[in-house]
Amino acid sequence: MHRFTAALVLLAAISGPALSAQDTRNVAEPVIPPTCRKLEAQITEVNNAIAPADESKLDTGRIQQSLDHCGKGRAVELAAAGAPNAFLSGPLQLREGVTLLIDKGVTLYESVDPKVLETSPGSCGLVSNSPGRGCKPLISVDHVSGAAIMGDGVIDGRGGVKMLGVGKSAWDLAEEARPGGGQKVSRLVVADHADNFILYRITFRNSPNFHVVYNGGNGFTVWGVKIDTPQHLARNTDGIDPGAGAKNITITHSFLREGDDNVAIKGGPGGVTNMTVSHNHFYWGHGMSIGSETNGGVSKIRVTDLTLDGPDSGIRIKSMGTRGGLVQDVVYDDVCIRNSPRPIDITAAYAANGPVKGPSPPTFRNITLHNVSVSGGGKILFDGYDHEHRAQVTLDGVYLTDAAHPAKPYTYQFDNADLTYGPGGSNIELPKGEDATVTGKPSNDKATSCDGRFVPFPQQ
Repeated sequence: MHRFTAALVLLAAISGPALSAQDTRNVAEPVIPPTCRKLEAQITEVNNAIAPADESKLDTGRIQQSLDHCGKGRAVELAAAGAPNAFLSGPLQLREGVTLLIDKGVTLYESVDPKVLETSPGSCGLVSNSPGRGCKPLISVDHVSGAAIMGDGVIDGRGGVKMLGVGKSAWDLAEEARPGGGQKVSRLVVADHADNFILYRITFRNSPNFHVVYNGGNGFTVWGVKIDTPQHLARNTDGIDPGAGAKNITITHSFLREGDDNVAIKGGPGGVTNMTVSHNHFYWGHGMSIGSETNGGVSKIRVTDLTLDGPDSGIRIKSMGTRGGLVQDVVYDDVCIRNSPRPIDITAAYAANGPVKGPSPPTFRNITLHNVSVSGGGKILFDGYDHEHRAQVTLDGVYLTDAAHPAKPYTYQFDNADLTYGPGGSNIELPKGEDATVTGKPSNDKATSCDGRFVPFPQQ
């Protein structure tokens, strides 16, 4: 029995159905399909980059033609040809049942020419509040089923490289947009209504904006994926964002570090439901997030066997009155968090995307933290919206492992919330909050061990 399947069986056996996987599919490790066409690289990367002389040598046409003529259940393979080991591309469209396979040692680079990616003349590579995104994704998966991106190679969005004719990088534009503008830059992978879409073993790097977006589909598997993007330079570079009508999602055996949310469940129109996040390691970034969009609802989420090593936030549910809705039936189990400024961050007062108060207030209920260990200090928030729209959380085996002698202090915010201590207890002792209740008492039982759980980010 595979470790993933065995772990889920064991989890169900010892913890009951409340902690079992929520993706209703029978998820198994993907298998790389046979190749229909093998394309050899014509560019040699220099120090993990494209040389200026090669910026016009686009491979878009031959890659897209191969994808268009490859049969279902087969793969277009991007391979090295001796020293040449890189491909340079503008927007690509995956096709029904077709896999894009990138070999180990090969990198698919995104063009930094905004004219190649623009949705209309002059729309890409600027800061603007005009409607629309302005730039096409590098890879679109639009209303097709069974498509996949696989292999041990790399897809590099070059978000830190100055764009041709602009003189600034996508990340520079993101910083310029902070006062309230919107940056018109691309995302690496956007899947819309793409049932049974798979990402397997691939590495994503340096996206100009979000790395992977999945909306409106039924069935999304992320297995053995790495996302490796700087923390402080790369604003708005979320890792994996399921949202807007997505269901039956599994993210497993993956390693994520980037400049924003590691995973962000964006419960916009249509909501997100039936999602399993298991056996993963997150590093820098903004943690395992739900929100800030929760107006379509988020439900039936299970997060198990997760380490969060140095993220800005750890376990995070965020929303506000302008885009809030019901978040319910969410369980975090067997989670280790260290050195996070906000290790438990459950708040209905998230202000980064608009006013906190508004006509669509959020409610968080039936939220369970089970066997969670925290170290390294930080702020812990259980912060609901108002008396009617509360944060209702159960702590069951949740422990600050260094509470007696913390190297950094723990602070708390506890408002419009109802906290219940489960049978596994918790040593989190919250101060009296505004319109906040506590059921049960804290305890000092033994925390779940995190020995050996934190591992270095794997090198490519």
